[in-house]
Amino acid sequence: MIDTDVVVVGAGPTGLTLACGLRLHGVDVRVVDRAAGPATTSRANFLHARGSEVLGRIGALGSLPDESLRAMRITNYLGDRPLATLEFGDPAMHTAAPPMVISQAKVEAALRARLADLGVTPEWGHGLAGLRSDGDTVLAELDDGTGIRARWLVGCDGTSSTTRTLAGIGFPGVKLTERWLLADLRLDWDVDRTGTTGWVHPAGVVGAMPMPDESGGDNLWRLFAYDPGLAQRPDQDEILERIRRILPERTGRQARIDGADWLSVFTVHRRLADRYRQGRVFIAGDAAHAHAPFGGQGMLTGIGDAENLAFKLALVVHARADEPLLDSYEAERRPLATEVLRGTSAVTRVNIANHPVGRFLRDRVAARIFRLPAVQRWTTYTASQLWVSYRKGPLGGSGRKPRPGDRVPDLACRRRDGTPTSVHRELGGRFVLLLPAGADGQAPIDVARTHLGDFVTGLHHTGEQMWLIRPDAHLAWRGAAGDVAGLSRWLTDALHTGRAR
Repeated sequence: MIDTDVVVVGAGPTGLTLACGLRLHGVDVRVVDRAAGPATTSRANFLHARGSEVLGRIGALGSLPDESLRAMRITNYLGDRPLATLEFGDPAMHTAAPPMVISQAKVEAALRARLADLGVTPEWGHGLAGLRSDGDTVLAELDDGTGIRARWLVGCDGTSSTTRTLAGIGFPGVKLTERWLLADLRLDWDVDRTGTTGWVHPAGVVGAMPMPDESGGDNLWRLFAYDPGLAQRPDQDEILERIRRILPERTGRQARIDGADWLSVFTVHRRLADRYRQGRVFIAGDAAHAHAPFGGQGMLTGIGDAENLAFKLALVVHARADEPLLDSYEAERRPLATEVLRGTSAVTRVNIANHPVGRFLRDRVAARIFRLPAVQRWTTYTASQLWVSYRKGPLGGSGRKPRPGDRVPDLACRRRDGTPTSVHRELGGRFVLLLPAGADGQAPIDVARTHLGDFVTGLHHTGEQMWLIRPDAHLAWRGAAGDVAGLSRWLTDALHTGRAR
């Protein structure tokens, strides 16, 4: 007896995004989480353009843009001297949704609201205690003695993932830094709230990011400070006292702390799972990769994992595809995680450089390089993850751009009745078949629906070719107008062998 199609372990951003994606594809899902209830504080506080796009596609963006800040600038100081200012938010990125300074807790709340609209509520206080696979099902044994039998299980339960441990998936890595202090503080000080400010100091870097405040105030800040001399885990009072001393010493600014909403410490590790699947069990998000927090890549990468896996798992659940398609999840996402880990690790090493050569490169060489407009545009684009492509993966391809596997921007197009729309607005649980303007297109749409079911939308664009676009906004296939045989052949190969030929 099957209780549900998919069990999602973990109700953080990755798990909630996955559950929303599955429900949009008509898949039954249950979400369990060991915590007693939703988190009210979080380390992540920035959502780049790619993450905003995903939330927009699945209908979970809601009022987040109105609740967020547009602090799209990072200014670093060495003493009183500005080293470099980095501007984010390049309008040339053609993104469907903006990057946002927003608490992870608010992102999760928006995802829970969307999931509730889709008929699912997380089951709090239900931790995973055991896993048993039995042929074509998996049994999730919960710590209250109950169990859920499903076709598939996905662990989105963080860096200390119980799912990953029970599945026997290795999680090798290294520690990159000693302890950091982390705090959400109400500060009365003279610091610009239109961006993030950092101070380079021999004792350790300090950073301050303005945070949106539900109370309507304008004095809430996210503060982090490298404190390598911290030998043991301090209590809340000790953290606050150290911050009181560190702020004037390292920033040269006088600050009055009017309140502390959250205080914590953390160390930075870099870890990557050996594999993303073991039988009928998958892992995603922080369960699969642990990042340094600098650059806001952790939550962003996890949300991307979820969107990638959701539509593939749905096709298999609905018997529209065979299991080899699921191997493309790891083949596409694990190389990306490797690349992102390389970048976040490099940023971390720069931030904590204490060797004279390292400090010279950071304070003199890098500062000048990052003043260049071209470098700032490149940095913005890199952090956004709008560059992500799967063209080298099993479903990718060659030819002129965009190539199969590339992200498709939010192109203007029209519905078949002539109504103006855009590509990303029509995705979110659906494939889009772009047809040349004026083409009838019923035959290729019928072919696509024969393979993919009803989760296909036909649209018209100004191009001369047909494009099949995946629900995650990546190009699946392109061909000549009316090439029904080519479309059918690609779908047969991709869905049943997991490879494009």
